Amino acid sequence: MAGVDASEPIHPFIPADLILQDYVPIILSQSTILSVYGCASLLVVSFVWILAGRFPRITKLDKVLMCWWVFTGLTHMILEGYFVFTPEFFKQTSPTYLAEVWKEYSKGDSRYVGRDSAVVAIEGITAVLEGPACILAAYAIATRKSYSHILQIAIALGQLYGTAVYFVTSYLEGDNFAASPIYYYSYYIFANSFWVWIPSLIVIRSWKKICAAVDNTQEHKKTKRR
Repeated sequence: MAGVDASEPIHPFIPADLILQDYVPIILSQSTILSVYGCASLLVVSFVWILAGRFPRITKLDKVLMCWWVFTGLTHMILEGYFVFTPEFFKQTSPTYLAEVWKEYSKGDSRYVGRDSAVVAIEGITAVLEGPACILAAYAIATRKSYSHILQIAIALGQLYGTAVYFVTSYLEGDNFAASPIYYYSYYIFANSFWVWIPSLIVIRSWKKICAAVDNTQEHKKTKRR
């Protein structure tokens, strides 16, 4: 095209030579995208917190866990599900909010806008399997189901595994997918860190709960034999 330097990138992502045919620039500002996401998250957490209070014998920690499981479950199903099943989100001439979210996040990891196969696979499994399981975990906590802690460990380990694969594959591919250090540390590192330390704490807590329950059962059997 006349007047356009062919060497200049037509998008803000790294690497600059990433081919994104028919790419449509981000319309919403970063502040708008983050504000909407933050407000929506706060509404979800507030609703779950209030709803959890209607169940008997629910501790504050249980309420916090319910809020986490619903939040992360909806994130997996809605946000990540949209990414997986809308491969050409960056081409939308009238982009949806979710398309804008992924174009913004891709400044921290361009593998998303570039449709990296490893990322698509990880997010696909997360959206389809772990998303609904997270909602089930919140229900299990509220209704005090016997499988609650086993389910929480299974999901948390799945999240840890997925996050590990996510970081390792980036490292093996050069770990050069962020538009700047600010996006690298705020989006790629900080935003994903929640799916490292929170699942880790959940695994430890649920493991202790299961071990305590088994010990109590064995002690009860010994007492009966006497």
